[in-house]
Amino acid sequence: MSKEREPLVTHIFTADPSAHVYNGRIYVYPSHDIPHDGEDNDNGDEYQMRDYHVLSMDDIGAECIDHGLALSEDDVPWVSEQMWAPDVAYKNGTYYLFFPARDKEGNFRIGIAESDKPEGPFKPHPECIKGSYSIDPASFIDDDGKVYVYNGGLWGGQLEKYRTGSFDPNGTEPAADEPAVGPICAVMDDDMQEYVAPPVAIQILDESGEPIKAGDEDRRYFEDPWMNKIGDKYYFSYSTGTTHYLVYAVGDNPMGPFTYKGRILEPVIGWTTHHSIIEHKGKWYLFYHDCELSGGINHRRTVKYTELKFDDKGDIITIHPYDHK
Repeated sequence: MSKEREPLVTHIFTADPSAHVYNGRIYVYPSHDIPHDGEDNDNGDEYQMRDYHVLSMDDIGAECIDHGLALSEDDVPWVSEQMWAPDVAYKNGTYYLFFPARDKEGNFRIGIAESDKPEGPFKPHPECIKGSYSIDPASFIDDDGKVYVYNGGLWGGQLEKYRTGSFDPNGTEPAADEPAVGPICAVMDDDMQEYVAPPVAIQILDESGEPIKAGDEDRRYFEDPWMNKIGDKYYFSYSTGTTHYLVYAVGDNPMGPFTYKGRILEPVIGWTTHHSIIEHKGKWYLFYHDCELSGGINHRRTVKYTELKFDDKGDIITIHPYDHK
């Protein structure tokens, strides 16, 4: 059985979980870490994921099933390597897998693959989404049916290299006292084939309404966007990267701006932290990963989950990942 704060599966290494509830069942769309003996670096070369498996559970605490290979880089003509963190959206009777990968020139793009079943297998579009770049796609379907795709990651994710509006291989982050590079967001067309317009930058503000600065590494965006609508508020959550927090900001519009509110999860074992949040049977759950099982090897991660709680003001109560030990 799947226990809280324990790996969902241990027969493969999984990371970057995007969780959803379809037909009353919990589906988790993770990346798949491939064990190797290479070195870690800031470009993320150690993350050599090549395919996707879909996991599912009947309920929280139930046995977690691996549905097997759902999509491989060998299936996608434009991909060269590194199929990183994916997500899925359900619309028009179809499940759409959004995934990042390097194209033949080594630049990260976002692709789409389709299935009539939540567990796949998924059939990829022959080309990536026109105008897409960087990593970590996260889909959000608003009450009006509009599908938003958030994404972006610094360093290996190349986000800072697009600050001029096009790819600059020498692009860098802003100075510490300048506004941080933010995530990007685009809206899908009704057929879920392309963006209706190029991605736009999303602003994350501090409590004074000023953009969070690049040097504010406890709060600035690094990677791993996720969106939840709770009541009439939009909760945008993300990873801070270098300081290893999962944090969140709240706004009144899915395109922001969002005002920083606080931490969701304190640092886990391992360099990366990546998550998703779902509601199931009246409770909220955080899905995340760490490297506890592998003894801290950064590219050998496992997906876990834990209950997420709110205080009486609607603020998320910070989780300390190992306080149950």
